[in-house]
Amino acid sequence: MTDIAKRFRENPLLSPEDLRPSRNGLEITCLLNPGVFIFEGKTWILVRVAERPAQESGRITFPVLNEEGIDIIGIASDDPELNKDDPRVIRYKGADYLTTLSHLRLLCSDDGIKFDEPEGFKLLTGIGRHQTFGIEDCRVTYLDDRYYLTFTAVSENGVAVGLRTTKDWKIFEDEGIIIPPHNKDCAIFDEKINGKYYALHRPSSVDLGGNYIWLAESPDGIHWGKHQCIVRTRADKWDNARVGAGASPIRTGEGWLEIYHGANTEHRYCLGAFLMDLENPSVVLARTEEPIMVPTEPYEVSGFFGHVVFTNGHVVRGDELTVYYGAADEHVCGATFSIREILASLIYGHAE
Repeated sequence: MTDIAKRFRENPLLSPEDLRPSRNGLEITCLLNPGVFIFEGKTWILVRVAERPAQESGRITFPVLNEEGIDIIGIASDDPELNKDDPRVIRYKGADYLTTLSHLRLLCSDDGIKFDEPEGFKLLTGIGRHQTFGIEDCRVTYLDDRYYLTFTAVSENGVAVGLRTTKDWKIFEDEGIIIPPHNKDCAIFDEKINGKYYALHRPSSVDLGGNYIWLAESPDGIHWGKHQCIVRTRADKWDNARVGAGASPIRTGEGWLEIYHGANTEHRYCLGAFLMDLENPSVVLARTEEPIMVPTEPYEVSGFFGHVVFTNGHVVRGDELTVYYGAADEHVCGATFSIREILASLIYGHAE
């Protein structure tokens, strides 16, 4: 398979032991899938930090948010009503729970490689009953002098898209749930098209249809409609089980270029690309047949959930695309691509 990523030799850039837990009694299990943006001349990432209590022999314990803080739930690991086949999700007495609780944490860098936590910036945590299992995988879009933060909001009510906005990263407006369950992977375009906001998102269906990429439009960036399915999974290919958007599409002379993730039935996550029409992004012009990045390095193949490269944040400087990505659901890494090379790898006429 083709892999045209030039990985940072410093990878992994961040691992769980590089950060402190948010509070006593929790430990950081994973660092995942940062949103990325430029602010005050520096590269910033909004990394997903997944935490849980230290695990005891014979028990599985996990945290859940409530109005007062965090509840710790414990279940005997040999309980016959417990299904723990997936390290990310457990099922107990007919209900699903996440094994970790995620929040979003700001870090910044002068060189885009070494990241530190600056003082004076708070953690972003779940708010209200639709975010009790945490918030995850934030995409950041800068538009109209404001940063739009779309993220996955998780609770017993399902997986939905939440939105917060800010101008200074200290004061936030909470817009609540903008797309209800089951939905995630929402990336807002960083330009309006004919006066409208556009966004990619990913509804999920277990009975009919599939995990496909959809397009939506909005008059104000908050209320979304006119949804259209634009990219589907492909049988017998590397993205046959699910596809989802990465960060905001990149405007090029050929069209809107989107880096997306795809997974197969063995849960291996790779990166690919597709191209949308500049004036009508519901028209998909081209798509890569093969992935442009495949999990091959040890830190991508082995980890909390192995064989994963997953991005929802990047920086564009001329032809160079710097992608920050989650590796094996445990580390934050970086790689560069040539935008021209990605465009050259697209196949026209086979976008579906």
